[in-house]
Amino acid sequence: MQTIDNYNFSGKKAIVRVDFNVPLDANFEVTDDTRIVGALPTIKKILNDGGSAILMSHLGRPKEGPEEKYSLKHIIKPLANLLGQDVKFIDDCIGDKVLAAKAALKPGEVLVLENLRFYKAEDKDKEAMPGFAKKLAEGVDVYVNDAFGTAHRSHASTAVIAQFVKDKMAGYLLELEIKFLGDTLENPVKPFVAIVGGAKVSGKLEVLTSLIKKVDTILIGGGMAYTFLKAQGHEIGNSLVEDELLGTAKEILATAKAKGVKFMLPTDNLAADKFDNAADVQLVGVEIPQGRMALDIGPETLKAYAAEIAKAKTVLWNGPMGCFEMPNFAKGTFGVCQAVADSSAISIIGGGDSVAAVNQSGLADKMSHISTGGGASLEYIEGKVLPGIAAVRN
Repeated sequence: MQTIDNYNFSGKKAIVRVDFNVPLDANFEVTDDTRIVGALPTIKKILNDGGSAILMSHLGRPKEGPEEKYSLKHIIKPLANLLGQDVKFIDDCIGDKVLAAKAALKPGEVLVLENLRFYKAEDKDKEAMPGFAKKLAEGVDVYVNDAFGTAHRSHASTAVIAQFVKDKMAGYLLELEIKFLGDTLENPVKPFVAIVGGAKVSGKLEVLTSLIKKVDTILIGGGMAYTFLKAQGHEIGNSLVEDELLGTAKEILATAKAKGVKFMLPTDNLAADKFDNAADVQLVGVEIPQGRMALDIGPETLKAYAAEIAKAKTVLWNGPMGCFEMPNFAKGTFGVCQAVADSSAISIIGGGDSVAAVNQSGLADKMSHISTGGGASLEYIEGKVLPGIAAVRN
């Protein structure tokens, strides 16, 4: 794969697919600039070489064309502050005025295009996609994909545009994701421990199937744990369960055992009488009493999980251990976070709620790699070919 370190952008106009799908408050202020910060090294490399950067992204899920709350004009000020220079913006992403703005762009300058998803041809209208992608590619010399979070989508700006630009490559962020989620997980330093949590088994089936072939230990938490516990014959009270997947859960447990993979489930739990931070909570064992739901792993489980993490050389974490959004059920998730931070292992945080937990914990700088992709990181761990990566491979 061509990477930007091996390319001289001097005098070149680079169109860069970034992931500026950031959260905004009621005043359209960016509340988490992690994704913008993640794109800075690629942008600066282009500018420092003497090239100009044309940035394109989506923001939110606009339904019918342009919507004020989804305009990328809201990210111009924070981007300019982070870059330390002015950033130009144009209220469209294709057409004559955009082509003119691209042509007028000087070396060292940055132009942000309007939200790609204001056009259905970006992601919904498959027939119009090639034409839209070709227009995006007009007036540029090189295409850089640095948006791992959308690399699993075969959209105009992530995959199709590469057909219309001769020089195409991965940006630093995409390259980093490939290194950690691809190379490190393909050839992990052992022992390899995977921590898998979240609400449902159904959302992690393929991940678990893939990981069982690679890991030494799997630590299960979150709502998905109780489908496995019920499959083993335990009482789970009112805990979250997917009854239709009990057979599948048994198969996963049997496969793990056959392959010698240590598959660990909670041995104690915080069981509440309702889904509420102010609920009455009991610390119970593996059996959940009737009328109660498990909302977090207990201290005994956390201690056992932390001991496994401490022995690991490679750790992958995807999914929280409990309902960490509620303080009374956050100890399991933040305890695991601390254990990963304290370990000497290569630690990969695989997107979604795990990233939110790590950021909230203040321990983000202790992790080897925090993925910028939720669904993309899951699919990459599953071993799927991501269209956005395939498009920039030679």
